[in-house]
Amino acid sequence: MASDPRTGPAPRTSVWLEDRPASRRRAPARGRADGARDAAPGGPGGPDQVSGPDQPGGLDRGRITEAAVRLLDAEGLAKFSMRRLAGELGVTAMSVYWYVDGKDDVLELAMDAVAGEIELPDPADTDTPWQDQLRRLATSYRAMFDRHPWLSRLMGGYLNIGPRAMEFAEAARRVTRRTGLPEPLLAGAMAALFQFVIGFAGVEANWNNRRAETGLTPDEFAGAVHAKVRDRPEYAHSLLVTAAPGEGGVEELRDRDFAVALDCVVAGIEAMRPGPNGT
Repeated sequence: MASDPRTGPAPRTSVWLEDRPASRRRAPARGRADGARDAAPGGPGGPDQVSGPDQPGGLDRGRITEAAVRLLDAEGLAKFSMRRLAGELGVTAMSVYWYVDGKDDVLELAMDAVAGEIELPDPADTDTPWQDQLRRLATSYRAMFDRHPWLSRLMGGYLNIGPRAMEFAEAARRVTRRTGLPEPLLAGAMAALFQFVIGFAGVEANWNNRRAETGLTPDEFAGAVHAKVRDRPEYAHSLLVTAAPGEGGVEELRDRDFAVALDCVVAGIEAMRPGPNGT
């Protein structure tokens, strides 16, 4: 995004909306280093970028993004920094700034990279019931958050309009249109479904982070919580007691709860579809 020389630099919006000066653009990579879907022409990593004379060899946005995701997965969001990223890449911190303006850019690129992991339905598949397609999309979306616990804390803080995220959004819109809901209701139905997933996954991530700090396994941590609540008579009917994990452990309980909640959302969408007489 261009700035007005009379007022100074424009406020930062998104890495996907800003045009970097030519002197700070890189040459397009010969191959895709991140193994994900193609970037949009003219966007970050797009074909209109040119190289600068002092740029470090072998470094590009694909490598930066890969390293960022790797660090975020291993160390979490709190420990992530541009200096730590540069160390992982084996370059100076200033070298990374040839390709991004700062940490926010890197986080946006990382968010979009992991969105490429979501399993999308075949656009030509009209035989699979839309209910099943929505469930698979939601389940794959949740799995992405489970693999990358740092991600839920970034949702809502960035525009998240990179090419992979937009491809996912388009797939979700395409499936939601198959529900038969009137057009004005589609956005709300999608919000109900995927914001539910974000919330569910966010709670899971926070729970896992807190559990990891204790050094206990998921089942040990849950068992300690259930035991403490079970010893209090006034909480005898709490779901923490009555819905305690069975032989399958905490993971099985979470999967079951997610499936039930997802069925509730899908049932709600079904109930809102117009009847035969259009009402």
